[in-house]
Amino acid sequence: MAISRPGLKRSRDQRIIAGVCGGIAEWLGWNAGVTRLLYVLITVTTAVPAILYLILRIAMPERDRDEF
Repeated sequence: MAISRPGLKRSRDQRIIAGVCGGIAEWLGWNAGVTRLLYVLITVTTAVPAILYLILRIAMPERDRDEF
């Protein structure tokens, strides 16, 4: 039986800057703080996540208020 989860969208509740990490955390079912920490650690070691964040900020739709 497959687990149904909403699509990848920026979070309205778990946001510090644009809600990208919060949206990823909600999508994966992870804690938003842990997701942000992992993202920062990866960003410090490479430049790819910083560019990816900007792309996701533009490409990810924002979650509706009544979703989730």
